[in-house]
Amino acid sequence: MPNIEFDLENGLGGEKKDGAGSQRGHSIYDTNQFDTGDEYQNLVRYISNYREGRRKSVASISPDDEAIRKPWWKFWAKKGTAPGMDPNTFEVPDDWLMTELRQGLRSSEIEGRRKLAGWNELSTEKENMFLKFLSYFTGPILYVMELAVVLAAGLQDWIDFGVIIAILMLNAGVGWYQEKQAADVVASLKGDIALRATVIRDGGEQDIKARELVPGDIVIIEEAQVVPADTRLICAYDNPEAFEEYKQLMAEEVGEEPKEKKGSEEDGEEDTHHGISLVACDQSAITGESLAVDKYMGDTTYYTTGCKRGKAYGIVTANARASFVGRTASLVQGAKDQGHFKAIMNSIGTALLVVVVLWILIAWIGGFFHNIPLATPMESSTNLLHYVLILLIVGVPVGLPVVTTTTLAVGAAYLAKEKAIVQKLTAIESLAGVDVLCSDKTGTLTANQLSIREPFVNEDVDVNWMMAVAALASSHNIKSLDPIDKVTILTLKRYPKAREILEQGWKTEKYTPFDPVSKRITAVCICDGVRYTCAKGAPKAILNLSNCSEETATLFKAKASEFARRGFRSLGVAVQKNDEPWDLLGMLSMFDPPREDTAQTIAEAQILGLQVKMLTGDAIAIAKETCKMLALGTKVYNSDRLIHGGLSGTTQHDLVERADGFAEVFPEHKYQVVEMIQQRGHLTAMTGDGVNDAPSLKKSDCGIAVEGASEAAQAAADIVFLAPGLSTIVSAIKIARQIFQRMKAYIQYRIALCFHLEIYLVTSMVIINETLRTDLVVFLALFADLATIAVAYDNAHFEARPVEWQLPKIWIISVMLGVLLAIATWILRGSLFLPSGGFIQNFGNVQEILFLEISLTENWLIFVTRGGQTYPSLQLVLAIFGVDVLSTLFCVFGWLSGPSYETSPATPARFIDNDGRTSIVTVIVVWCYSIGVTIVIAIVYYLMNQISWLDNLGRKKRSRQDTTMENILAHLSKVAIEHERDEVKGTSRFHLASKASEAEMDE
Repeated sequence: MPNIEFDLENGLGGEKKDGAGSQRGHSIYDTNQFDTGDEYQNLVRYISNYREGRRKSVASISPDDEAIRKPWWKFWAKKGTAPGMDPNTFEVPDDWLMTELRQGLRSSEIEGRRKLAGWNELSTEKENMFLKFLSYFTGPILYVMELAVVLAAGLQDWIDFGVIIAILMLNAGVGWYQEKQAADVVASLKGDIALRATVIRDGGEQDIKARELVPGDIVIIEEAQVVPADTRLICAYDNPEAFEEYKQLMAEEVGEEPKEKKGSEEDGEEDTHHGISLVACDQSAITGESLAVDKYMGDTTYYTTGCKRGKAYGIVTANARASFVGRTASLVQGAKDQGHFKAIMNSIGTALLVVVVLWILIAWIGGFFHNIPLATPMESSTNLLHYVLILLIVGVPVGLPVVTTTTLAVGAAYLAKEKAIVQKLTAIESLAGVDVLCSDKTGTLTANQLSIREPFVNEDVDVNWMMAVAALASSHNIKSLDPIDKVTILTLKRYPKAREILEQGWKTEKYTPFDPVSKRITAVCICDGVRYTCAKGAPKAILNLSNCSEETATLFKAKASEFARRGFRSLGVAVQKNDEPWDLLGMLSMFDPPREDTAQTIAEAQILGLQVKMLTGDAIAIAKETCKMLALGTKVYNSDRLIHGGLSGTTQHDLVERADGFAEVFPEHKYQVVEMIQQRGHLTAMTGDGVNDAPSLKKSDCGIAVEGASEAAQAAADIVFLAPGLSTIVSAIKIARQIFQRMKAYIQYRIALCFHLEIYLVTSMVIINETLRTDLVVFLALFADLATIAVAYDNAHFEARPVEWQLPKIWIISVMLGVLLAIATWILRGSLFLPSGGFIQNFGNVQEILFLEISLTENWLIFVTRGGQTYPSLQLVLAIFGVDVLSTLFCVFGWLSGPSYETSPATPARFIDNDGRTSIVTVIVVWCYSIGVTIVIAIVYYLMNQISWLDNLGRKKRSRQDTTMENILAHLSKVAIEHERDEVKGTSRFHLASKASEAEMDE
């Protein structure tokens, strides 16, 4: 161990090294504060000055995030692209890839290239806002209302014609605006998940968002950073003179057949590489290779892969959508599935259309008995075509698709405030119904903040020397440290003497980063002319380096086993002085502790009917220890038990369904777990962060990209989370259930309204030859939509179990509420036949009194269907109160009342006001009656929801088991079809045989 004397002023200078034998030189451009001075002075300064804190968001670092502008009137043009050019199919010209290394692209060239190639991101293109607005006029329900517009014009009923168009425009306008506002809220947060890149432009280094890169940009790729685009490597960062050699290499390849360079052997032939390895990239997310792949001059580094070693210049050859990862993501995203929600809305709309046709048929049959003409008199509502117009207006809920879509869009904005970006609105419905959450461990259940406990130190070893050796055997690229290296280095805050050792003037001669084969990090360092080889890695790998005594080895192994049982991650530390034997120093114990809120959140999730299963790549001992600390259950199995444990069929499905988690899993295991859980009837949410997770994210009912996920995983997911932790996901599930409750309340309300007016108006047409005037009917429809658009902002409760569309229950309750409303309206209408005038006090008008009663009871019905667990929002109360005031003014002043109908029996004429007005006293009586009706309906609604069989009606059975089918499929998976040919007889045949095992196939 060197002496602890040091001299900061006269510390060793000279060249620094980074990467496998490469020099750690200065940039040929600007450098930051940590790139000056001695390597170890910088490291000690970093340890001393480091402060915990959240990294600033991308938005705060770079305020200039404006997209290419376009004229406001040019709404049909795509923003950021030239008209007629599709960035998805654009091929980069060869001359774009001839950028000079030292100069880079000029700022004047960027915009022109971006217009052709598009932005460097995987996100979908923005919709044309005008076409989006027109889409609100499409669909079965909207087509029927548009038919009503044509019918009103044919009958020359211009008031109805104008009001129906106003209803259509109102629904489209409000829906378009609110969905756009919600989308803007979501889009504003997407800057927080943007990659960044260091690029050479205008002769200097610039730090920009990766989405701003264009083909031909010169970028710097360095250790521990994500490759910002598909790039072709040029030369090492500290050897820019090799640019001429690169140009010569590219010139030699002109005219040759292009070949894909994979950096690995294929078909027994090794790829030809040029020069030494510049960087090593982790391509496991794309290819599944566990080892980092060496990349040489002219090789391609792929978008979103991680650089594990080295620092080099590269030239961008394709934007994100044209990259390898982008093409893969586009295949996953290919089909635009409208989802279960759209199917539910279509089924409800279709059913209501069928019902309204039946009511129209009944009304026409009654009209024939009353000798009602087809279309005359045109100014009267008493003709068959007006009957059709009235029933189309009341029987078709024009606001249904808009209000439900708006509720989802506004809900997406609520989720955005919780740092959850909804990429597909229908995912909210799926999230509300999830009952199994397959969660990763690191960063979701745990804090993703490794901390070193008290280290284990061998006898006669100074703990400060061991900690210094551990820091020496770490990456010193302090701009982008690996989490393990970072916690190792920062732990020296607790060991000031170890920091003094580092200040003695060390020089790194060679640094070899961790790889899965050697399972260790090695650094060769020089101090006072003595060469020290420092190693840090897996305890078993470090133990194998040394020739320690049997007693020391036994104690070391026991301590490693103890750490493993306690869920700690262990790192052995050893050092070799010159050519002397290796000296085993001790062991660091690292632990990623559970987040403070995770245990409470899991308990809350279980109350909500949510089963949490932990899927982690960590060892099973660590997984079990974490589960114990979280009270998650200890039925945790490794992936071998799942795949190669000899289980199949029902037994295998039972294992997956009952397990609390799986350890040592790979992305393909996640897909299998999700598939088996879904086969048992569960709705499953899956978290993921890599490209390889895309299949399982798509397979799950709700794919969740966790914080820090790759852009490809974000593109494949339904929801992207910007905040870590399980509590964020559980909070999002609660909000999704609230959104679902708002939609269900509105749908029940709207179906009940349809049946209310259909039952009353048709029976009134048939029995007493009377109907509401068409003008008043269209205003009832308008008021219903005006009042309930605010339901998207209502305070909703969330159910304590996964929700789902119980359509039989919804139809039964809605029809019952509609029948009660129709009976209430008939009671009011029947009282007006009494000699005393019934509800009429002083004077009144039958049409206006009916209009007021129908409007009040229908508006207040939303307070019933929304439930009483929460108070209604101020927006909803004010909207409904405003409509109630308008309805009252209609009644008081007799607006659009028209002439009286001749009914059988006749209504007493002495109480009827010929001008259509109604006395204030009568209005008050109608208000009181409507309040009483609403109270009765609320009681009935409450009692119906207390009926257990009705409350569970339409719920799908979760955890369903089809033993026969599961076992058949398991047996079929072990069967293969073999083809045999008899060369003697010249015949061939196919037959069934057992499928070869994976081990046999590998051989």
